[in-house]
Amino acid sequence: MADTYSFDVVSDFDQQELVNTVDQVRRDVAQRYDLKDSNTEIELEEASLVITTASDMTLQAVEDVLRQKATKRNLSLKIFDFQPAETSGGNRVKQTVLLRKGLSQELAKKLSKAVRDELKKVNVSIQGDSLRVTAKSKDILQAAISLLKEQEQNLELPLQFENYR
Repeated sequence: MADTYSFDVVSDFDQQELVNTVDQVRRDVAQRYDLKDSNTEIELEEASLVITTASDMTLQAVEDVLRQKATKRNLSLKIFDFQPAETSGGNRVKQTVLLRKGLSQELAKKLSKAVRDELKKVNVSIQGDSLRVTAKSKDILQAAISLLKEQEQNLELPLQFENYR
């Protein structure tokens, strides 16, 4: 019997943890003496966060709080793509933070090629915004995971490995 084993490579984050992180940041901003009067607003949208605050200095402080809270909730900081701050009406500063999710086609192709070049007995297929890696041996899959973890250090996205079977 020729069993095959597989796992999926995705780039995702826990949406509920992000919601909890944003709630904690809002509470912190409302309570901190240096941010209390800045009228800071943080809006969580489907694919982004919008931070509106009084100045560049308070914006930097809110970013720091966001990074701290996300780290404590085991969210990778790579999911945040901080866009340049822009001025909005009433002497306020607005910044959009894009949320990275899913593997782009070119990144999926690059990762797929890297795994296939290094490990010959492995099949890699691109499935939408994820990769499926299959092999006849679990040892080969473990080698593929460690290879992808090395690749991840040079990427702007976090990688997760799911459905290992």
